[in-house]
Amino acid sequence: MNKEQLIHEFKSVHSLFIDDIEVLDEHDFVSYLKGKWSAGQQLEHIYLSVKPLIQVFLLPKFILKIFFGKAKRESISYDAMITKYSKVLEQGGKATSKYIPKKITIQQRAQLAKSLKSTVDTLLIKIKSTKDQDLDEILVPHPLMGKLTLREMLYFSIYHAKHHHKSLKKNIVENKI
Repeated sequence: MNKEQLIHEFKSVHSLFIDDIEVLDEHDFVSYLKGKWSAGQQLEHIYLSVKPLIQVFLLPKFILKIFFGKAKRESISYDAMITKYSKVLEQGGKATSKYIPKKITIQQRAQLAKSLKSTVDTLLIKIKSTKDQDLDEILVPHPLMGKLTLREMLYFSIYHAKHHHKSLKKNIVENKI
C-alpha cells in the first residue's frame, strides 16, 4: 500500500470497528463466551494497541533509529504481515499483560470509543507528515513479532482491528445461539 492507501485503510477499518460497537445493545456489548473477550474488551484492546503508536510517531525519527535501528530490508507486504501474524497466533501467541483488557461496562463505551477515535485521528495526522522512506526504514518493537518497520506496524494495526472486529461479530452470533 502506498501512504494514501495506508491512511485510508487505517481510518476505514477502525471507523467500521467503532461504528459497529457503538450500536450494540448492552447485552451484546458486555457478553462474552468462555475464554473470549466481550465487545467492550475488544474495544479496549484495540485502543490499548493503537495508543502506543502515537508515542512512536511523536518521537524524533533519529531517536527511534538510535534505539531500535534502521531496516536493512524492504518492508513486507500487507498479505505477508497477515501470514506472519497468523503464524504467531497459531504458535500460541497471545496479548501481553499490557494489552489485556479489564472488564468493560456499557457506561465505559462512549469514552472508550471517543478515545480510540481521537487516537486514530491523531495518528492519521502523524502518518501523513511522515516520509514514505521513514515508514520503510524506521524499526519499532512489536511485543510478539519483534522489530517491524513503521509501515509493517501500521499493516499489523489494520489487520489487528479487522481480526478483532471479525471475532466480536462471531462471538455475538454464537452468544445468540
